[in-house]
Amino acid sequence: MKVGFIGLGNVGGKLAGSLLRNGMDLSVHDLDDGLVAGFVARGAKAGGSPAAMMRACDVVITCLPSPAASAAVVEAMLPEMGPGKTWMEMSTTDADEVLRLGARVAETGGLAVECPVSGGCHRADTGNIAIFAGGPRAAVEHVMPLLVHLGRQILHTGELGSASKLKVMTNYLATVNLLSLCEALTTMKAAGLDLATTYEAIRISSGNSFVHETESQLILSGSRDVNFTMDLVQKDIGLFQKLATDAGVPLEISPLIIDIMSDGQRRYGTRAQSDRIIERLEEATGLSILADGFPTELVDTEPEGLGAEVIRSR
Repeated sequence: MKVGFIGLGNVGGKLAGSLLRNGMDLSVHDLDDGLVAGFVARGAKAGGSPAAMMRACDVVITCLPSPAASAAVVEAMLPEMGPGKTWMEMSTTDADEVLRLGARVAETGGLAVECPVSGGCHRADTGNIAIFAGGPRAAVEHVMPLLVHLGRQILHTGELGSASKLKVMTNYLATVNLLSLCEALTTMKAAGLDLATTYEAIRISSGNSFVHETESQLILSGSRDVNFTMDLVQKDIGLFQKLATDAGVPLEISPLIIDIMSDGQRRYGTRAQSDRIIERLEEATGLSILADGFPTELVDTEPEGLGAEVIRSR
């Protein structure tokens, strides 16, 4: 199977690396020529353009920063699509756009599958990330030989659009958790608690979470570089809010966290690292939310292994 990968950013570059590491016939494309050159030096081919990649490849994967970017790439590939061609969308994007573009692909006789990932850049780098796969069962099975190298747990979520909805939900929950951890750490510091002890208390308790075990460490070390920027957070929580609004669900927490992240962007920059949101509370209190002994970057220590589909038991 000849595979193309478009979008070699923080997540896409790591996912494409998993395909290359596992011996796939891989062509790549990105607006940053330096990123393409780095992959070519490791054995990939330069794809040239989205249209050329779809013409030459059986499957083309997109992992891009916005729905508009994905739409532009798919429009460029459509003339080269048809029976035997597959588009895999691995971006975190708008479910309505996935459905619209998927219908355009289906008109050509091609297949469309959405496969957003969850679990952080450090797990994307080792192929141990989770994947939500949305689309017809036959289409998901068609790309399963790729998915088992891209991720450790693959969940078929239902028809096209379902995976994108679940992905923005998980990013919404992660953002709520990040903001609540910022408040918890700052309050414990103000109350005189040691922050390393506070970290362990959360870790071994009912307050623990994936976000705590990853992002709290980067906050406490002072690195605050999780490879995920505030503009991407805003896109994802905005898409979740759109789902709720369209469904008539009167959310209360969601608008508040959108306001908090917007304030963070005004203070630190649109593309500031999302973990810098702790600095709003540091500035408000005059406290330093730091502790010794925490890592400045996240590294996945779980051995890489072949992924498998998650079978729903209920």
